Amino acid sequence: MLILSRKRNEKIMIGDDIEIMVVDIRGDQVQIGVDAPRSVPVHRLEIFEEIRASLPSAATTQPPAP
Repeated sequence: MLILSRKRNEKIMIGDDIEIMVVDIRGDQVQIGVDAPRSVPVHRLEIFEEIRASLPSAATTQPPAP
């Protein structure tokens, strides 16, 4: 895991087209803005896990043979 320190309004780039910005810091909460192409899904971890759990067949489906 890469750990970076950023202050309010500072950004992190992922690749050429995903930008992460620290929007605000209040106590022990950090607001983060994500600017990514619409083709890149962005979810909080708990939502991502719910989506993955609702599609159990997708996790076990084998790709078609060539």
